[in-house]
Amino acid sequence: MLGLKLLTDPRWANIAQTNLEEILTDHAWCEQKAASNAISLITNNSEHEDLVHELTAIAIEEMQHFQMVIDIIKKRGYTLGRERKDDYVNQLMRFSKKDGSRNTAFIDRLLFAAMIEARSCERFRVLSQNIADEELAKFYYDLMVSEANHYTTFLNFARKYTLDVDVDKRWKEWLEFEGKLIQSYGKREHIHG
Repeated sequence: MLGLKLLTDPRWANIAQTNLEEILTDHAWCEQKAASNAISLITNNSEHEDLVHELTAIAIEEMQHFQMVIDIIKKRGYTLGRERKDDYVNQLMRFSKKDGSRNTAFIDRLLFAAMIEARSCERFRVLSQNIADEELAKFYYDLMVSEANHYTTFLNFARKYTLDVDVDKRWKEWLEFEGKLIQSYGKREHIHG
């Protein structure tokens, strides 16, 4: 469904499991950044009433996920660490088209968001199926479903609002780029790391 070119090795869950405090902290900040991204898209594209409505719901949901992760961190006696740099996301941002028309940049920002949601969904699936911690396995299963819905929402808006971009062609370019990029990741206890 997601079209990802390279799936995460299930053994990545073992890496994540060795330092749950780190993976949970990284995950919390990923949720906060996802909310911020949705808000940014709303701010810059407020003329699209349905997008404002849907992305407001996503921003709220992402902040609810942030709170849920913080609650797990606290319950387990961990500490929410400082925000982590996300090299994976930064590489994707560099791939985004910023030149051309306003619409081209808008569509690429939606595809950027869809790509992150797709990979997060896939990573949450790996955790839900391979992590020994039953509470976290269920938690990540539930989030996997949510991320899949977000992925679909962003991709559908890109298709709806394109004026000058062949969205399916550009999405294939995103998938190809990400398939090569992700080969360098999956070795750390980070959601995208």
